[in-house]
Amino acid sequence: MRDPKEWFEGRPRVMFVHAHPDDETITTGGTLAALAEAGLEPLLVTLTRGERGEVVAGPLEALVAAHGLAVARQNELRTALGMLGVERHAFLGVEPARAEGLSPTIYEDSGMSWGEDGRARAGADAGPDALTSVPAVEPLHDLLAAAYLAGAQAIVSYADDGGYGHPDHVLAHRLARAVAQALELPFWAIAGDGASDTGAADAVGATEALEVHDIGDWFDRKVAALRAHATQLTVDGDDIVHVGGQREPIGRAEGFRRLA
Repeated sequence: MRDPKEWFEGRPRVMFVHAHPDDETITTGGTLAALAEAGLEPLLVTLTRGERGEVVAGPLEALVAAHGLAVARQNELRTALGMLGVERHAFLGVEPARAEGLSPTIYEDSGMSWGEDGRARAGADAGPDALTSVPAVEPLHDLLAAAYLAGAQAIVSYADDGGYGHPDHVLAHRLARAVAQALELPFWAIAGDGASDTGAADAVGATEALEVHDIGDWFDRKVAALRAHATQLTVDGDDIVHVGGQREPIGRAEGFRRLA
């Protein structure tokens, strides 16, 4: 297994762009933990607080009813990042992920619905403060400021379909890739475990650009961080059980495909 310092072509400052709390752990938790342990201080930017997610049935429902899902998910994210060893985090719209001269703002979860094909699609009731409702230039400038201030040397986010179609994920890809192009930085799209990569349609055939990280040494940290996101999922053995009942194995490898 390669040293984490060699991942992403040895670029020491990588910015990860994720849509909601828990996304960072599910798809990139082991990589984040490895980079943090190596002293490379990855930066995580979370675009929303996941206000419109469902809640796992049980005692946490009362907590969420009392304090709101946004508060609960922010606390879960803080705990998860502690498990991963990640210290550099910002919500988009708040310094250091806010364009200079603008007051702090909150980009809200856009929500989604499930299509007949089993993939997510945009919901019809996104509010005016939702990430996908505000003019895209505003979050774009915020993310550009975050990358510039952090001295980012590479950017990681989703493939062009957002992984499973969620509108916030799709916009995260577009924003992150636009920032990478503006700053002439390499961009890596998350590719699951690297075994299949249906999202990066624009990179078909570029198998040499696929980078797969064996995160076995950091698997336990990833599992601990997943358990922190208790309103959204449960850990059952080596599987994640999502709030909607969907199951997926916890990845012991994390794949990334370079698109630019």
